[in-house]
Amino acid sequence: MLTEIFSELFPLLSTASPQSLEWMLNVATEHEYPAGRAVLMEDSWGNAVYFVVSGWVKVRRTAGEHYRALAILGRGDFFGEMAILDESPRSTDVIALSPVKLLSISRNCFIQILFKDPQLHHRMLQMMVRRLRHVNMRLQMRSSPPAVKLAYTLITIADTYGQESNKGKEIFNVAYQDLADVTEIGVDETGKIMEKLYEKGWIEIDTNKQVVHLVNMKQLMSLAGRL
Repeated sequence: MLTEIFSELFPLLSTASPQSLEWMLNVATEHEYPAGRAVLMEDSWGNAVYFVVSGWVKVRRTAGEHYRALAILGRGDFFGEMAILDESPRSTDVIALSPVKLLSISRNCFIQILFKDPQLHHRMLQMMVRRLRHVNMRLQMRSSPPAVKLAYTLITIADTYGQESNKGKEIFNVAYQDLADVTEIGVDETGKIMEKLYEKGWIEIDTNKQVVHLVNMKQLMSLAGRL
């Protein structure tokens, strides 16, 4: 992968120096996983930072035999950065939702790069603050109607990872249970709301390609209070 493509693919790396990009590519390890495979177990957090080159993953919290999706991540995002900084144990793992390609950079190498490249360090802080803003927004929306919260989840995923298509933004067809977990509503409510959005013509679901098209982003944004 060329350093220019590496930089364009990952917003985190948009301000990194050419030297930092080249070094990261030289020390990065490539991984490929099929859908359903664990790509990071709870006892492995803190060993490396992972970059999603293609595909979709979910971060989920584990509690015995019970699991709850915390976040859906797609192409261009990264995970594992918090664990390498605070070294705290994690009761979470990361599961591939689709076939996925990752690049990993070991903890020691990534920390060295951050120390050597202040622009990258600053950019990483900006990205972490942005994630905190999303968390705060979700907390503020806890008392909102389920349809409002689900619309917010859909457009957030689309804004961050969606690909343009002739039917609007295209995202992965996330399982209703995972959508419900991330949105903090019931799975039955999720199914009913998605059905209503489909009937209104605001979304289209292609189960063969496992994608959802957000046909009417304007209406979805209005429902989520984003206009």
